Amino acid sequence: MSTVYILMGVAGVGKTTLGKMLAKELSLSFYDADDFHSQLNKNKMKAGTPLDDNDRESWLNSLSIAIKKWGDSNGAVLACSALKEKYRKILSRNDAVKIEWIYLYEDYETIAKRIQQRKLHFFDPLLLKSQFEILEPPTYGITVKVEANPEKSLKEILEKIKRPEIGLIGLGVMGQSLALNIAGKGYPVSVYNRQAGEKEKNIAQLFAKSHAHRFQIPAYDDLKKFILGLETPRNILMMVKAGFAVDAVIEDVLAFLEPGDLIMDGGNSHFKDTERRAEALKSKGIKYLGVGISGGEEGALNGPSIMPGGVESAYNRVKPVLEAISARDKHGEPCCAYIGSGTSGHYVKMVHNGIEYGEMQLIAEFYYFMRFFQQRSPEDISEIFSEWNDSERSYLLGITYHILKKKEANEPIIDKILDVAGQKGTGGWTTSSALELGVSLDTITASVMARNISGLKAQKEKAKDLYKGLNSNSVDISLKNLFAAYKAASIINHSIGFELLRIASKEYKWNLNLSEIARLWTNGCIIRSSFMEELVEIFGSENEDHLLLHPRVIDHLNMRKLQFINTVAEIQKAGCPMQVSSAALNYFLNFIRGNTSANIIQAQRDYFGAHTYERTDKPRRNFFHTNWNIK
Repeated sequence: MSTVYILMGVAGVGKTTLGKMLAKELSLSFYDADDFHSQLNKNKMKAGTPLDDNDRESWLNSLSIAIKKWGDSNGAVLACSALKEKYRKILSRNDAVKIEWIYLYEDYETIAKRIQQRKLHFFDPLLLKSQFEILEPPTYGITVKVEANPEKSLKEILEKIKRPEIGLIGLGVMGQSLALNIAGKGYPVSVYNRQAGEKEKNIAQLFAKSHAHRFQIPAYDDLKKFILGLETPRNILMMVKAGFAVDAVIEDVLAFLEPGDLIMDGGNSHFKDTERRAEALKSKGIKYLGVGISGGEEGALNGPSIMPGGVESAYNRVKPVLEAISARDKHGEPCCAYIGSGTSGHYVKMVHNGIEYGEMQLIAEFYYFMRFFQQRSPEDISEIFSEWNDSERSYLLGITYHILKKKEANEPIIDKILDVAGQKGTGGWTTSSALELGVSLDTITASVMARNISGLKAQKEKAKDLYKGLNSNSVDISLKNLFAAYKAASIINHSIGFELLRIASKEYKWNLNLSEIARLWTNGCIIRSSFMEELVEIFGSENEDHLLLHPRVIDHLNMRKLQFINTVAEIQKAGCPMQVSSAALNYFLNFIRGNTSANIIQAQRDYFGAHTYERTDKPRRNFFHTNWNIK
């Protein structure tokens, strides 16, 4: 993809002169948008009649087609007034073309004198005033106040063109992949990594050198030089470990930032930390975005799902690059969109990870049952998961299929992996947030606890010999019933995660679009699946209630509920742990019962603490107390 440089501004500001000079410097073809006007338009302007939007429509469309052609070849330099934002949107409507906007400006009096001196040009000098009136200066791109000496203006333009639009801090696995993704999409990017002992020595330089055959990526181990080398206002993407490291980097970069600069945190920071940081930076005039990024190393390189939250104007500034590097949904739209205000971006990513925890544990449970209670080989289970995935199109089922086929010394490598699961905290954060909001999070919480109990390896080894009577005998449950139970539990896990988002959106006034969030999760991210694509439509039908009350979800679960109940019961009866599956089943059974055991809880609370209760024979929100000691 080549770059088309568009020099814009009012008539007489120097677009043509500087455009020709820039084209020569860059060895590109130069085009003047005036040449694309119809003769009718030229006649109107020559007669002193301003063009209206109808006059400009065919002109702008012709230019848009030409820009696409130039971008598909070697690039070009175009001089075009492009005075209004809506005009610029028409010119840049093709996402596959990278446009570098160069806004030239000068005061009215100076330009008016220049126009009066021009000869043999159809533009009436009296129209200059109307151009200043409709001018909408862009808030993006390169801005240059033109000098009397064109060579000086050209020098400034060239310096700014060569400065990276975005700087990336942190060259771990995700950081390196994202930097290559950005560069591959034609956006200038520079990188910085701290120097910390032998393990983190010259990382940035080594990274840039190893990819020099494809990209010219400026690399720094000097933070000041890195920041001052960025285009202003600066856009900095941090890819560092959540927690103290983020605060430390922010403190370091603040020494060199200016009001209007933007910091983006692309890590898995806790949403409350993001809120604290955004407020602190706001007072210094620094913009801040919490950007959730999902997809792992492969996604970061080839197209992740991106969830930015914060001030929308800040997002709009980096929207082109974030959308360019993101995955694409089935309609070709970017899996990146503005999530909402405040810390919504990191919150949505947190819940994504919570759902991910549940889905991973579900697959692990059904693998465990088939392996040790049905004595199937890893290769057999791999084929079963492959068949399940024919309809599910689940990234996690797909990678598990590959995991179970992998061998080392002709033995399944899965048998050589210690059964102790690690975690980075996002699952636990999701559970904590649900507790604060009073939302049931059964499956996700169970998945976190399953990882916790896996850490009790030494105690578990002792316990297996101390508790007798439960063996792993073959249990005859059909694959059809196993899949039905898996599918039902997965649907419930998703519904629980989205319910937390729905409640959090109301509590924090984020106005989250659940259909759009589901769309962002249809590609690039870890929990992408065919069901996620279905959720785009379900939430798009203006469903404002719990997902389990939607007709299509009801149909899914009514079709599988008996298989779900009986299968999980039979598996657990055999002594096989099914933490998430049983949590999903209990959530479902509680949800579909009109009444529950909670009246006993309320009576107990009132008995020992006089906490009061509501009555079935009275209107809601009226509370009563009973003196339980009086007979």
